[in-house]
Order: sequence, then structure tokens, then C-alpha cells
Amino acid sequence: MNNVLVTGGTGFIGRHLIPDLLASGWQVEVLTRNARHARERLPASVRPIESLGEASEPQVAINLAGENLAAGRWTEQRKREMRDSRLRITRDLVAFIGECTSKPEVLISGSAVGYYGARGDEILDESKAPADEFQSHLCADWEAEARKAEDYGVRVCRLRTGIVLGAREGALAQMITPFKLGVGGRFGSGRQYMPWIHIDDEVGAIRFLIDNDQASGPFNLSAPNPVSNREFTKTLAGVLNRPSFAWVPGPVLKTMLGEMAHLLLTGQRAVPSALETAGYRFKFTELKAALDDLVGR
Repeated sequence: MNNVLVTGGTGFIGRHLIPDLLASGWQVEVLTRNARHARERLPASVRPIESLGEASEPQVAINLAGENLAAGRWTEQRKREMRDSRLRITRDLVAFIGECTSKPEVLISGSAVGYYGARGDEILDESKAPADEFQSHLCADWEAEARKAEDYGVRVCRLRTGIVLGAREGALAQMITPFKLGVGGRFGSGRQYMPWIHIDDEVGAIRFLIDNDQASGPFNLSAPNPVSNREFTKTLAGVLNRPSFAWVPGPVLKTMLGEMAHLLLTGQRAVPSALETAGYRFKFTELKAALDDLVGR
């Protein structure tokens, strides 16, 4: 039986990935803190579990769990929670894999392009080292925990995901309202890069990595053509037929958001070299086409 275990399955990516897995004949179990809540958000055929002790031995494990980095100010407590939530579940999942009689064929484990830190317009493929920043250390340590599954002979793919664009949720949904009101615009200089990916390609890339038994290591899950914040806002405004004259200065963002403003004022010019070399073909390579598909009229 094709069984897949998903952590973080009730999140944005998980709720798009799971129906795709079900349609392909997978049996899906989702590790969650609240099974009742998960049943309300997921297809009826999904089996929610609240501990790994309830899990069946999976053929595939997909680790998408972790506190949202953009959910609030980065207090020291929140940074500990963001770090602990990612490392703890990954460590527990790898320990569970170690105890399985029949090991999973692959562990697909989440990470982010924040691994590279603020690098300006430097082109960042998967060979680049992490920066010396909070989110870079977080991603590097998160990936290190996932790689321990390799000690059990499990193929591990680490997803350095960019900004995932969806029609009604995620980062794009948060951006649309000010643009519709005519007050959308760039953050800071607008020169910082925004490595984006359409939700269909996020799901497609994960499925590709599951099915490609030669794929392992880090993969930038971002479209081949990252754009600057200025270009992103201009393109989104054009698709919505709205102006984009507004501007939020960096110091204002820092006052409003604290250290978290760093995410909005810096960026990564990440490119999906490993994914394309492995043979994945993006459905959406250009931002305008992606936005037209998601929110265009």
C-alpha cells in the first residue's frame, strides 16, 4: 500500500498537496496537534493522528511543519518557538523513521530560501553557503536534522522554498488588499529580490522529487525568474489594474515589525538549478503569467 505521512498537512502547502496525493492513489496520514480540527480542513479520506505512535510505516514522509516566521514580531520567545517547533518535529520524525521496520523511500523535508540570508543581487543556487543570520542558522540546523535520516538509508530532499503564491491564502492573499485599495507599493528600496513560486509548481516539484528516485539533497523551490520587490509590486498592480505609487520606508517597517522587517527588506535571488537539472519543468516561469492565473480578471 502506498502510504504517506505528512507533518504540517493542514497548512497552505499541505492542503494543496494532499488532494493531489489522494488523486494519485496514496493513503495519507497527517500528524497534527488537533485531529478534530484537521478533519474539518482536510479531505475525509485523510487519517489525522496526534502522535507518531499512531502512524503506519510510510513509504514517503513529508515534513512541512513549523511555526510561521511571518506570524508576528520576532521576540526572543518567538524565535525560540520558531526554532524549537521545526527542529523538534524533524528530530522526532527521523527517530520514528529509525524505528520503522521498513524504512521510507524518501523524506521530503521543508526549509526555505532564507537559508542564504541577505545576499543582494547575487545569484543563489544550491551550492551557496548559508549566511550568518537568524533565519539562515534556523534553516541550516533544520536541514541538518533532516539529513540524519540518511543514516538509515533514506533518500532526503530538502526544500528551500521561496514565496509561495496562491489565489486565496499565503503571502499573495495578504498583499492583494492594499493593492485593490490603491495603496499597494514597494518595501524599502524595492531592489530586494523576491524568489516566488506558484502553488501548482510547489506541489508539482514535491511530487517530482517523490517520484524521482535519483533526487536528493537541497532544492530551491522557486521559479527560474526571481524578481525585485519593485518589479513584483508593479506587475501585481498591473494585473489588478491598480496603481502602485505607495512606498513603505525601511525604518517604518522596522518600527512596525521589529526584526521581522528584515524578511521584507532583504531577499534572495535564488534559482532552481538542482530542480531543473533533475528534469523538472515549471508550469509558471514568469511572474505575470502566474499572477494572471491566480488573481487576474
